[in-house]
Formats: sequence, C-alpha cells, structure tokens
Amino acid sequence: MRSSTPRYLVPFHPKHVPHFFADVLVIGAGLAGLRTALGVPRDLSVLVVTKDGFSLSNSALAQGGIAGVLSPDDQLQDHVDDTMLAGGSLCDRAVVERVIRESVERIGELISWGTDFDRAGVRLALGREGGHGRNRIAHARGDATGKEIMRAVANRVMQTPNITTWESTFSLDLLSHEGVCRGALVWNPRHGKTLVWAKQTVLCTGGAGQLYRETTNPDVATGDGLALAYRVGAELRDMEFMQFHPTMLYIAGSSRHLITEAIRGEGAYLVDRHGHRFMLDYDERAELAPRDVVSRAIVSQMEKTKHPNVYLVLDHLDPRLVRERFPAIVALCRDFDLDVTKDRIPVRPGAHYMVGGVTVDQEGRTTVPGLWAAGEVASTGLHGANRLASNSLLEALVFGAHAGAGAASEAAKLGDDFRAVPLENQQIEPGNELLDLADIRNSLKSLMWRDVGVRRDHDGMAEAAENLDHWCRYVLARQFSDPTGWELQNMLCVAQLMVRSALAREETRGCHVRTDFTEQDDERWNRHSYCRRDEEA
Repeated sequence: MRSSTPRYLVPFHPKHVPHFFADVLVIGAGLAGLRTALGVPRDLSVLVVTKDGFSLSNSALAQGGIAGVLSPDDQLQDHVDDTMLAGGSLCDRAVVERVIRESVERIGELISWGTDFDRAGVRLALGREGGHGRNRIAHARGDATGKEIMRAVANRVMQTPNITTWESTFSLDLLSHEGVCRGALVWNPRHGKTLVWAKQTVLCTGGAGQLYRETTNPDVATGDGLALAYRVGAELRDMEFMQFHPTMLYIAGSSRHLITEAIRGEGAYLVDRHGHRFMLDYDERAELAPRDVVSRAIVSQMEKTKHPNVYLVLDHLDPRLVRERFPAIVALCRDFDLDVTKDRIPVRPGAHYMVGGVTVDQEGRTTVPGLWAAGEVASTGLHGANRLASNSLLEALVFGAHAGAGAASEAAKLGDDFRAVPLENQQIEPGNELLDLADIRNSLKSLMWRDVGVRRDHDGMAEAAENLDHWCRYVLARQFSDPTGWELQNMLCVAQLMVRSALAREETRGCHVRTDFTEQDDERWNRHSYCRRDEEA
C-alpha cells in the first residue's frame, strides 16, 4: 500500500484557494457530529461540514432506538454484561461501564432538547432487541427513532450561534504539519476547494456499508473518514469487524431497507422458504441472539434451502400493535404490496455497522495530535468484536460530548497563536485512459460481498486482495475532480485495510467469521489488530 496510496487526493496551492478559520472543525453531521459541536462552549467557533445534508446519515435512519439503563427493573451491570457478552473480550470494560453509566444523562439531554420518545403512561416505552436481557430500548415515533432524535438535535444546532454548518461539502483530506492535524481541505460545487484551518478537528463521518453490494447504509456511507484518517497517519483498529444486520428487506430490483431488530423484540420470528422456524436449531436465544449469530444462521439456512432469503413472520401478532409500533416498516412494505400483518417479509443480512475504526482514547483523541473522532468512524472499545443492538446512538452521544469538550479545551489553550501553514500538493499528469468509475465501484461492492462478507476464507480474501491491489495501482494514482472519483478512492483504500486485517485474523470472533478457522482462538488472537499508513495491518 505504500506505493499506491497518495498523501493527498488532489492538487492545491495556498495562493489559489480560499481560506477559512475555525477553532473546532467537525467533519460529519450525524448524531456524533452534532453532539460534538454542541459540546463546544459558545466563546469558540465551530464549523460543521457534511458531504450531503443533516437528513442523510446512519443516525437518521436508525429505527430500533437507543439503549440505556432507564427502568427501575434494570441495572447498569446487566447492560454492561450484555454488551460484554455480545462484543467479547475485545470490549474495553472501563469504556463500556462509562458509556452505559452516562446513558440516563445523555438520553435526558435529548428529551430536554425536544426529542419526543414514545411513552407508556408517564414512563418511557422500552423495547427489547437481540442480545439484551431486558427491555431497555427507548424509541420514538414507533420505528423512526433516529429521524426524531436528529430533528431535535439539528434544531438545537441551528439555534446555537457559534456553530456554522456547510452542507454538500466533501472533505478531501486532513491537513497536517509537523505531525499535527491543522484542519482539512474541503470542496463544494459553489466555491470549489477551500483550506479550512482549525485548531482541533473531529472526525464524525460514519461508516462504510457502501463497500458492500448488500447494505442498510445510505449512499453517503463510503468510509471517507477512515481513509482520511489513514492518509494523515492515524492508527486504525479492528478493521476486519464489519457487522451485518440479519434482517434487510430483500426484494429484487428495489433499494435495500433495514427491518429493525425491534420487530423481533416484539415477537416476530424467522422462517425459511418451507415455513420452518430455524433459529432454534442454531441458538437457544432464537431470534433474539446477537446479530452475528442470527446473520450466520440465516446465511446457512439460505444455503440449505437454496433460496436467496428467509422470511420474517408477524401474522401471529396483534395487527394494531404492529401498525402502531412500526408505521414506517408497514408503509415501506405496502409499497411492494406486502401487508406485514399477514404476509411474510423477505429478508437477508446486509452490511450495517463498522465496528472497527480510528483508534481513540476515552475522550475521543486519535493517535494524531489535533485530531479526534466520535461515532461509527471511531474504535472506542465499546463494541469489541460485535456491537450490541442500539448501543451505537448512545456511543455517538457520549463520545460526541467528550470529544467536543476535549477538542474545545485544547483549542482554547492555543489562544490566538494559530495561523495557516505553507502546505501544497502538486498536480500530476492525468492518465490517458478513461475509467468507468461506476463499473469499478460496482465490481468492488460485489467483490466485498462475495469474499469479505458474512463468512470468509483465505482463498476468497486472497483473491480479493489481489484484485484490490490491482485496482488501487491505477485508481489511487489519479487525481479526480469530483466526489465520484474521490469516494471510489476512499472505498478502495478502506477495502484494502479491511481485507488485510481479515486475512491476518485466523480465527472466528464476533462478526468476523472464517470458514477455514471456525473456532475462536484466544491464545493467538485475543487482541486487537492495527494498521497505519506505511505499515502492515
């Protein structure tokens, strides 16, 4: 990778582009990004940039809810134990305990900012999802929790005078000088390239589900922040752990959609093409086993029955409850002439959540001074080898709050002694051959789904690595002029890191499933994997 990964994607010169200065730069406008911005005191300036809009993020699409110790029948230690059991020994217990301990405070903030959670009388209505031993999932508008939370938090951001937002702005690269992050080079159609100089920068760019043909993620989830961090020299950790959600609506010709785990928490169950309820054949927890277990079982059952999907069944549930609790799913399925109260819902696993990411400490600091990270782009130690359902929104709030406060504190120490530095990147000769970027992207997504999907083996991943290395040699060497090319370069960079990390981990652990190393090997692999620019994974 040393020869094929450039430091900067595009040419730039400080005399030829505009400059913008901020105390804190936040890249990404999902829940982690907005909570980070709100954590900066009002005497400091914050710039939030996002390549699309506030409404398009994994946070906004979250259906199930946000987990926390919210009932007198629940205990902090119970939630901790469930999280540790799902993620295994790669969870950092201190991080797990801290995040869950803050759940009441952080969810209370959301309520004070106007989030309208569903209630049972005066108390929050709490659901249950796979891997949880108790009902502890707060939800809003039935199955539109993320949308409602993002509405309230975005309104709060818009009312905060020290926060400036730039939508439709692509972050090309992090700027660095003498080993310190100094901001980012960004681009939008109106102004072109801009050098944003920041005393502290926080990555909140989300995940990388779009590397896969089958995914629940929106189009923007192309792993940009992971690639940005890699090119600036930050350490990344556990890149082999991509979580696959067991139940993604699977209808040929349609876009893919998440079918929330909460629907199984309310009693829906899975059957194969013959109507056999198969989950009990794989795990005594049945449909409420952790996601890695359910995804693995579904793939195995699809192979046994030679069928492209399995089915969710809800016809035994109260139709009124189903319509009230899951209005978005009811409406979505109706578009495909499916009545979820009567008809089976075709589902299969899809890439859902990047468990690995940029290594951070408990405050959100990365290994590069001046750079922080929060949310799905970060590897915090909360999720270990497999994320427990509905812990992600909580993590975004907790680490967003700490990263915002920490970055603000460091920015304040610099005072007014902050200025631009003489950075530039030369233009290179353009290639003569026109590239069909859409074809390469589709080929990449198919390759990742086939060879680095729910189940993996050495031969498939070795072939994937060979293909990726070849594509990278001629794609990463180019300098493109729009986001189509830049996204593809980021996707290829991240895919290489994922494949190399997955090849190295010769065991099955959490959501990393090797068919050629079927057992968990604590003696050799009860540890994290790391990668950094110019070093092997």
